[in-house]
Amino acid sequence: MSSFPRVGIFLLVICSKPQTINKKVQMALCVLMLTISFLFSQEKYVAPPHQEFDVNSIILKTRLRELNEDILRNGILLDTTITNKKLLTGYKYEQFYDWDLYFENIYMSYYGISNFNFDNLEGFFAIQHPDGFIKRCFGPKPFGLTHHFKPFIAQIIVLGSRQTGNWKWAKKYYEQTKLYLKHWFEYDTDKNGLCFWSGKQMKGWSGASDHSGMDNQNTRTLGKSEGVDLNCYLVRELEAMAVIAKEIGRKKDITQYKEHAKQLKALINEHLWDDKSGFYYDRNEEDGKTTFVKSVSGFTPIWAGVASKTQVKRMVEEHLKNTKEFWSTYPVPSYAMTEPDYRQNYQGQKGCNWKGNTWIPTNYMICHGLMDYNYEEIAKEIALKTYNMVLGNKATREFYNAETGEGNGMNPFFGWSSLAYFLPLELELDYNPTNINETNIQKLSEEIGINFK
Repeated sequence: MSSFPRVGIFLLVICSKPQTINKKVQMALCVLMLTISFLFSQEKYVAPPHQEFDVNSIILKTRLRELNEDILRNGILLDTTITNKKLLTGYKYEQFYDWDLYFENIYMSYYGISNFNFDNLEGFFAIQHPDGFIKRCFGPKPFGLTHHFKPFIAQIIVLGSRQTGNWKWAKKYYEQTKLYLKHWFEYDTDKNGLCFWSGKQMKGWSGASDHSGMDNQNTRTLGKSEGVDLNCYLVRELEAMAVIAKEIGRKKDITQYKEHAKQLKALINEHLWDDKSGFYYDRNEEDGKTTFVKSVSGFTPIWAGVASKTQVKRMVEEHLKNTKEFWSTYPVPSYAMTEPDYRQNYQGQKGCNWKGNTWIPTNYMICHGLMDYNYEEIAKEIALKTYNMVLGNKATREFYNAETGEGNGMNPFFGWSSLAYFLPLELELDYNPTNINETNIQKLSEEIGINFK
């Protein structure tokens, strides 16, 4: 028996004999006993043993059925404000977001469902400003009013159009897509070719960190933050626009977008790579200084194909596999463990924690990026750890403790975390739905024998 239960039993005996102590002391001891009893009654998370990925796993099939039921019940909601259509979201409070939509639709693609790529985007295009600005979300909550839709629209269009084999929708909204992307390159007041995260300051966060989607990374996104992640997303967006232009016969635009993507890659390496430490960092456009904070965003150049083989080797060996930085029990934490404000809890802040917790979409990007650079073993190790982390909880969660694997945030969650269940299978099949040039979008659910219904 541990010491705490023994203390509890002792206090129980004392409290049952009021003649031995005065009433005030008796009451205080009883309160202490109740507190101890409460603490020990709380269920503590214990990570289950790791298991290999198995398409025949009953646990996996059961979890996917539960997840799909949650999506059908709470994630496919009627939008009565703009489109009057059922739209897709990972949030039951009826808010529809930007980059979430890309990853949510990858999950839906496993079941051959593509309409939400287009239906959700119609809602965003309906509120586009004449200058191209599209706010990053819509719904009942006044979030992101000054935040431009993160650079994922063209990638979403490519994902959906590859599934249907039809580019008519892409052609219909092509000019609006061009205008939205053009607006992004206005976030460049020093005219160095790199764009910055911006937005109105929020209590406890910087406007830039909120705009980035990594809500509370306020120590990374200082001032007008030329984000490594942002500019890598833009590289992929330019490449996706080149694909769309080719498919709809806009020949002049193809070369323009490809050349711009090439130039942007060079600028990222020129301004955001630090050769001394072997890592990518954001740069504050307002003072021209590098913000030396190691964030998971620093690995985005691997996913976007921006980094050279030499740079990737340094990032993997010196940082990703470094047990003092990013190689936690359940990698990859959103902040390096060496950062002063690294943590696995909120510490008084509301909302999502991007200062140390592990998030599925960033792991997903990193794994596919590593595969592209032939780091197959490490990619599969991260994918399996991610799979076990998510499956080890009683329900799919929004983000996870990088040290224990315990889920945090929304409970249950049915958005982008769902990708963790299929990630090991994707890597085993060498299938990457985020590959801009991937023409065969596969129904991976058939490999597991699960339907979406």
